[in-house]
Amino acid sequence: MIAGALGAILLVGTFANIVRTLILPRGTGSRLATSLLRVWRGLLRTSVRWSDRYETRDRTLAWLAPLTLLSQLALWLATLLVGYGLLLKATSGLGWRAAVREAGSSLFTLGYASTARLHLSLIDFVAAASGPIVIALQIAYLPTLYAAYNRRETEVTLLGTRAGEPSWGPELLARQGLVDTVGQLPHLYQSWERLSADVGESHANYPVLLAFRSPRPYQHWLIAMLAVMDGAALHLSLAPKTAPPEARLAVRAGFSALRDIADVVGIPYDPDPRPDAPITLRYEQFLEGVKWAENAGFQAEVTPEEAWPHFRGWRVNYEQIAYALARRVDAVPARWSGPRDWTTDELPPNRPPHRHPDRP
Repeated sequence: MIAGALGAILLVGTFANIVRTLILPRGTGSRLATSLLRVWRGLLRTSVRWSDRYETRDRTLAWLAPLTLLSQLALWLATLLVGYGLLLKATSGLGWRAAVREAGSSLFTLGYASTARLHLSLIDFVAAASGPIVIALQIAYLPTLYAAYNRRETEVTLLGTRAGEPSWGPELLARQGLVDTVGQLPHLYQSWERLSADVGESHANYPVLLAFRSPRPYQHWLIAMLAVMDGAALHLSLAPKTAPPEARLAVRAGFSALRDIADVVGIPYDPDPRPDAPITLRYEQFLEGVKWAENAGFQAEVTPEEAWPHFRGWRVNYEQIAYALARRVDAVPARWSGPRDWTTDELPPNRPPHRHPDRP
């Protein structure tokens, strides 16, 4: 009776986890996936503790998501094997070894061990259907993940030419001011409003996407989203008369997406912060970013002192979550992106020389 009860609990719990992870379109999270991500992240980070180079850390952590997916499938199959083995043991006179052997033969559709008793054959048939179904669901799960990944990385790569690598909000405004393309920013804000909604939906439903890293070491989806929100908040604060309404929508969509993700991964935040609430970013850092943009040609309509309260009122909505997520996913240490769990300096965005026929 104890073996049968344990087997039933294991099977029900495993199938519930499979359905919640692969089928249910609701950001409910999975303790199994979260635990595996934490374990593999710890092991991978330990393996590169000897190196101070971010490129080495990024290259190693790129294995986090694949290892999590493979070990998740392996644990599901192992738990089903034990569960069916316990049921076979409880409903027959088979020993432990023979019960697990028959469960494995049925689960993996090998067919080398079976009995002629009807009630055992029914368990064998259910086990034989479970194995291929779980594997097929996992295979069908991967295209969904990689489709969301490709949509995300396309926009992140496009942003690299506009906001540098790693991306930074003031650099976004600086580059547009440098080449006189500030008028194109509404289209960028509109694209990132849509992408933020996509990221909020996909990454909340499939949290393992948080661990998928960009192909290039200095690109990262979270840093790119933070740069767009900071750039839009700066635009609204420094040029309140001419800033496009798309900037406001981009900031709103961005912090709404981050809050959806925070609800799933368990990051606390204030859902309705005061505009004058303190933020981690210092005024000196803000002033440096404003000068960076203005020196490149961005036209500010107000002074930094006048813009600071408005910028802080925007950033208070997303800074806490962005910093916590950046630390959790080991994002590239860009400017204005918060601390990391390892000692590192903030990396400035790369800017190629601005060549001109008169100044080659």
